[in-house]
Amino acid sequence: MNTVNEKILVLDFGGQYNQLIARRVRDNNVFAEIKPYTVPLDEIKDGNYKGIIFTGGPNSVYDPESPHYDKAILDLGVPVLGICYGCQLISFMRGGVVQTAESGEYGKIDIEVDSNDSVLFRDIPDSVVWMSHTDRISEVPEGFIVSAHSDNCPVAAMENRAENIYAVQFHPEVTHTEYGKKLLSNFIFDVCGCKGDWEMESFIDNTVKSLREKIGDKRVVLGLSGGVDSSVAAALLSKAVGNHLTCVFVDQGLMRKDEGDFVEKTFTSLFDMKFVRVNCSNEFLSKLKGVIDPEDKRRVIGTEFYKVFWEKVREESEGGFFAQGTIYPDCIESGKGEADKIKTHHNRVKMPDDIKFDGVIEPLKDLFKDEVRRVGELLGIPRELVWRQPFPGPGLGVRIIGEITKEKIQILQEADAVFREEIKKSGIESELSQYFAVLPDVRTVGVMGDHRTYEHLVAIRAVTTDDFMTADFARIPYDILASVSNRIINECPHVNRVVYDLTSKPPGTVEWE
Repeated sequence: MNTVNEKILVLDFGGQYNQLIARRVRDNNVFAEIKPYTVPLDEIKDGNYKGIIFTGGPNSVYDPESPHYDKAILDLGVPVLGICYGCQLISFMRGGVVQTAESGEYGKIDIEVDSNDSVLFRDIPDSVVWMSHTDRISEVPEGFIVSAHSDNCPVAAMENRAENIYAVQFHPEVTHTEYGKKLLSNFIFDVCGCKGDWEMESFIDNTVKSLREKIGDKRVVLGLSGGVDSSVAAALLSKAVGNHLTCVFVDQGLMRKDEGDFVEKTFTSLFDMKFVRVNCSNEFLSKLKGVIDPEDKRRVIGTEFYKVFWEKVREESEGGFFAQGTIYPDCIESGKGEADKIKTHHNRVKMPDDIKFDGVIEPLKDLFKDEVRRVGELLGIPRELVWRQPFPGPGLGVRIIGEITKEKIQILQEADAVFREEIKKSGIESELSQYFAVLPDVRTVGVMGDHRTYEHLVAIRAVTTDDFMTADFARIPYDILASVSNRIINECPHVNRVVYDLTSKPPGTVEWE
């Protein structure tokens, strides 16, 4: 990890908002890291944390199978904030009483602040918070006082000021809690005494310095997909070691229109590195001939991609290091139990046994996606690449329903380019989370120039979402949709109909395959 002067530990007990809590802390320019509740106490002692936050979780503290922790964590002298399940756990650990309520609280709830001189509730009035619980604290532990309550929750918050232990039954990290940001800020600065000096500029300087020290005069090979993470990793490594970096870019012919050329031009013109582009669209089309099932397409594309990639890496490897665009969410271990450890992610790939490097470098492994984008901007990467939308690993291969052919790829690339151009021109681009075109395996009857046609249908998809766990279709104005449809039909050969996907997630997914 890069040198960080002050850190907050987010101890994960299986809550769905663990990453959001860490993000809220980092919004205050204080570094936060997430560890599962299984982390040893000695590791926490050695972490030199300014504060500890217990997350929520779906369990009851009285369930022997639920996540618990060593009570000694409350005796370390480090300020603690418990949230939801974390609040109940603090009560349980200190001898308070937690009971199942006659009626739970879910959603927006009004609370009243009972303590005018509470540091945690400084400048926070009676307000709306977001609750999600069935159990509740009925008796606070010795040494604690109630600092807030609601109609159905006698202990919406409690605190032990002498020991700097605080707990709230609600979720301050979600936007529905009216003064949630203020409460977390009070904990971070007024309780924990943080200064808030963790910034992206210092991250870049510290990372470049540590990379130079580690790499020395050795070489680094990075797999560059053209996505945000690998692109920012490449720029950061280039700043650190210049032409000692080799980027291997596999263009399988399933990218968006002109995207391969854009990636190559960007990195060869802006950064000092060796850029190796492998053009292999014909090989991929050959492997995909006759393949229709979406999972089979994913398997073929993934297998062929890594075959081509590792063959090129073998040619380029001269010892040194292998770099990956891993970011923080790829690394986090879940606090939900042994069965929910790290899942394999596209940013972390298994290296063939016959390829030997001195080690693996992951320069972005401490950053969330929005922080990665900020680093990219500071390093001079073009905005259209830094703010690139999510793009499936198999590329357009899973936006073409049925068999993939060269003609279908060209049709979809053109239609997708028109859609993206019109959205950008309309000024609503920032309102959409993701938007793209799909080529279903459907042909329809049409009339063009007084002649009957039987050509392809193009579907366009646009969604809005905060987290991609759920999504709603975007309410694009009709005049913009009309312009998109008119241009696609007139400018894209073999297309005579355009439809707009009005499906939310669930029941649908963002992608079609």
